[in-house]
Amino acid sequence: MYKIAVAGTGYVGLVAGVTFSEMGHQVTCVDINEEKVALMKTGVSPIYEEGLEELMQKNYFLDRLSYTTDYNAAYKDADAIFIGVGTPERADGSADLTHIATVARQIAESIKKDCLVVVKSTVPVGTNDKVEQFIQDFLVNDVQVEVASNPEFLAQGSAVHDTLQADRFIIGTESDWARDILMGIYEPFGRPIVCVNRRSAEMIKYASNDFLALKISYMNDIANLCELVGADIQDVAEGMSFDDRIGGKFLNAGIGYGGSCFPKDTKALTSLARENGYELRTVQSAISVNDDQKTKLYKEANKRLITFNGLKVAVLGLTFKPGTDDLREAASLVNVPLLLEQGADIFAYDPVGASNFAKRYPEGRSGKGAITYVSNIEQALDDANVCFIFTEWNEVKVVVPDRYKELMRTPLVYDGRNIYDVKEMEAAGVEYHSVGRRSSKFQGSKGVKKNGNSVLIKE
Repeated sequence: MYKIAVAGTGYVGLVAGVTFSEMGHQVTCVDINEEKVALMKTGVSPIYEEGLEELMQKNYFLDRLSYTTDYNAAYKDADAIFIGVGTPERADGSADLTHIATVARQIAESIKKDCLVVVKSTVPVGTNDKVEQFIQDFLVNDVQVEVASNPEFLAQGSAVHDTLQADRFIIGTESDWARDILMGIYEPFGRPIVCVNRRSAEMIKYASNDFLALKISYMNDIANLCELVGADIQDVAEGMSFDDRIGGKFLNAGIGYGGSCFPKDTKALTSLARENGYELRTVQSAISVNDDQKTKLYKEANKRLITFNGLKVAVLGLTFKPGTDDLREAASLVNVPLLLEQGADIFAYDPVGASNFAKRYPEGRSGKGAITYVSNIEQALDDANVCFIFTEWNEVKVVVPDRYKELMRTPLVYDGRNIYDVKEMEAAGVEYHSVGRRSSKFQGSKGVKKNGNSVLIKE
């Protein structure tokens, strides 16, 4: 077993460190945030990720997992140091490598024995070559150090499972020494290991994520055409899924992808291509389709209603996907400001993401509108004039169609994740709009009355 240090305790670093300890390695997770480290020492995860806290507590109790802000102590005698810090997007779409450089210099000034430095963060092709040279430039002691690439392929919400039951581990090395160490670290997982050179490993990460982004945008493009020609995107996707060349994953149409990976990685790869005098036209198109898709239902509702001003708008789901509290590139972050600008009174529900969203949009009046965070779906729907579904949480999926009819002042639902069956919503008397499928028609009169009040709705 190996002595491992992990720099960074976000989704990438913390999940890696915890799962390494679960495999029996001695792991120290390093973060500069003292409050975060203190929290982790109590067994509480700073991120919402299923199954993570249980493994944190188990391996901390077994003395295989520890947390510290003292990077010098953690790095000085580690066999391998994994870098899992953020590489945020710059204004031009390129990756900001500032955090990588900071950690690399700390490593160079701390290590006192031969050490393998492993970059798990998503970085442009060629970055690991630069990191190795950077470490050599600042190296204090006479030790052997080499940099390897080991990109992650976890999905937020299932990150622990995706690591413990990985389809494959990609390791990019330039020597047998580095390859053997990484092979030894990952051997206990019992999963396939693909060994390539560093630059190929870096490209595999971008190529994989961007292919999935392409697949999503393609299906959304087809869904939009389905609406125009009378086809049903779910029937189309099912028919496509039986083709082994296509597969059944990432065929669900909706209001676009979000999160920390696809938006950033598509822009980073197109930026890398431009720097090398090449234009990635397919990826650029995927980005364009996704940007337009996020506001598709808002625009439809805006045409359908006279105004959002003074209307109660139920928003179900704020995070970019279920199973996480992450808001990065979430559809809600685009649509909520548009609704508030029009004067909507938003009642928002999300089982785990509301507190994070409230940091950006505090409860109360915001611009012309106002936002209220509620603890259950019924509060959001009660007396609402329109409902938007942005995240397919199970808590939303189990709401039966009749409840929309019973609770809402006007049963008008815009579903960005195609949760419901169109016929069932229609039978319940709900006007229902989704993506790539026919809409159910409005069931009431021009002036829908409830509690003695009326709401004007366009034909």
